[in-house]
Amino acid sequence: MAIGLETTITNIGSFLQSIAPTVSIILIILGGLTYGLAQMRPPESRGKWQTTAINLVIGGIIIGAIVGAAGLIQETSENLLK
Repeated sequence: MAIGLETTITNIGSFLQSIAPTVSIILIILGGLTYGLAQMRPPESRGKWQTTAINLVIGGIIIGAIVGAAGLIQETSENLLK
């Protein structure tokens, strides 16, 4: 049972690592587009749009940072478990 679970978790991890850079780029681009669209909104609703845009960009940056550090995190975890 443990071998099947280990394989499943490894497959999920590799799938997430393969799509994460694409998701990161999409979030950053959507954030930029949303921020641009916010400039055309009336002042009453502009803040909500800008907040959403900044949150999209920050989410994309965080995903990119996690993916970039994933190898280092994995190596450190393996060394701690030995």
